[in-house]
Amino acid sequence: MRDFHKPGRSAVFATNGICATSHPLASKVAVQMLEAGGNAMDAAIAGAVLLGFCEPQMTGIGGDCFVLMTPPGEDRVIALNGSGRAPAGIDAAALRAKGPVIAPYSADAVSVPGAIDAFCRLSKDWGALGLKAVLAPAIHYAEAGIPVAPRVAFDWAQSVDNLSGQARDMFLLDGAAPKPGQMFRAPKQAEVLRRVAMDGREGFYEGDVAEDMVASLNALGGTHTLDDFADTACDYTEPVTGGYGGLDLFEHPPNGQGATAILLLNILKHFNIAGMDPWGAERAHIEAEATKLAYDTRNRFVADPAYMTRLDYMTAPETAAKLAALIDPAKAMPGHVPGAEAVHKDTIYITVVDKDRMCVSLIYSVFHSFGSGIASDKFGVLFQNRGAGFTLEEGHPNEVGPGKRPMHTIIPGLLTKDGKPYMPFGVMGGQYQSTGHARFVTNVTDFGLSPQGAIDAPRCFAEGDVLNVEDGYSDSVKAQLSALGHNVQRPETAIGGAQAIMIHDDGVLEAGSDPRKDGCAIGY
Repeated sequence: MRDFHKPGRSAVFATNGICATSHPLASKVAVQMLEAGGNAMDAAIAGAVLLGFCEPQMTGIGGDCFVLMTPPGEDRVIALNGSGRAPAGIDAAALRAKGPVIAPYSADAVSVPGAIDAFCRLSKDWGALGLKAVLAPAIHYAEAGIPVAPRVAFDWAQSVDNLSGQARDMFLLDGAAPKPGQMFRAPKQAEVLRRVAMDGREGFYEGDVAEDMVASLNALGGTHTLDDFADTACDYTEPVTGGYGGLDLFEHPPNGQGATAILLLNILKHFNIAGMDPWGAERAHIEAEATKLAYDTRNRFVADPAYMTRLDYMTAPETAAKLAALIDPAKAMPGHVPGAEAVHKDTIYITVVDKDRMCVSLIYSVFHSFGSGIASDKFGVLFQNRGAGFTLEEGHPNEVGPGKRPMHTIIPGLLTKDGKPYMPFGVMGGQYQSTGHARFVTNVTDFGLSPQGAIDAPRCFAEGDVLNVEDGYSDSVKAQLSALGHNVQRPETAIGGAQAIMIHDDGVLEAGSDPRKDGCAIGY
């Protein structure tokens, strides 16, 4: 139980249905869908699409999504890959001639948006209300406007320089980022959603909207064609799984980085995490070292599933054991993790559980803040820059190529207990997400924290040669980490955000929502 003398957030309990998101308006709309007779899928899609206007720097209809779900009354976990592909005309050699990496704020980094196709498919296969009803709230708020929330305004101001051309007119007010409480409207995108509501995926991937997107990208040097958009299709896939602390973790398979979270937990099994101070230097150090090793593995192998051949290797206990042996409890390794070679020879998240206990764990993003910073000329579709997730290294499984899906950082999570759905959850924060999943799971299992407590807890993240440490850690712990050789820095913003819903044995639902964001959990 939290200390009520201190600022904090209580868990939200309900029995009929519950939703947790990073914006209260999206949570409200999701629950309204449930109250109107919709199910968790209807609620998740309605809330997610609306978040594209509540938090346009994080996500939008020009982005991708990944979904984990359990059908009502069933224990099986289903995965859907709603990530788009590189255009058929992309050329790795031509991009290498431009520089060592794909320019993130260019048409070269724009992969075809996959989320709308996924939402249409999920609505048809699993929804109860239909697209017209599900998209109506987002259409309304895109036209009427939404007051900008405080954390959104902070992120927006940090990302102004990412925007170019038409996108600056759309997302800036009088040339500046909006302040908290100012209204944001996106009437052009409302028109796109109206067409999707009427015509399904064809309203986005064919006709006027597709022509506008292709022409806008071609004008900036993109190789995209109408066929690239028309051919976009999501895929149902098999989740990857791993166990920790009596729970089974289901992750989305590659091209997402979910296998990295499983590898991280497998490494942590070699240490007595539960015997450590949960907010002490020892745990933070071991987690940081495990993160370096797991992410090094990710960067070598995770790619489009048609090109990735080492998934079993990544999730094998033997791989984790060899990596764990490289960790020195008394000394930090540099970011380039010496010795690993021998072994290897911005986002929104929404979760909903309904009265029939259908669980949806959905993550939806444009990658960098405001994605590529490019918006289409006529309809104002803001394009993601997921293509920046490719490498230009020749022969690498994640090398950019025609029709390939890039490696993704966004991952939904779902925990089961004794074979039954137990807790859909997700952690936002770009690269942090695999570490965030592992930390959330260990907070719950090793330290017995509630979903809200596990989310509230302080975070640290080893990225490159820096260990970002939130203010929730004491100065003493930061000094100890520095003494171990970590380059400790205070991140400019809090690390990530998270949402989670726990299904208790008696059927009561308990949700937690991250105070690092503007959102909340709502149930009924």
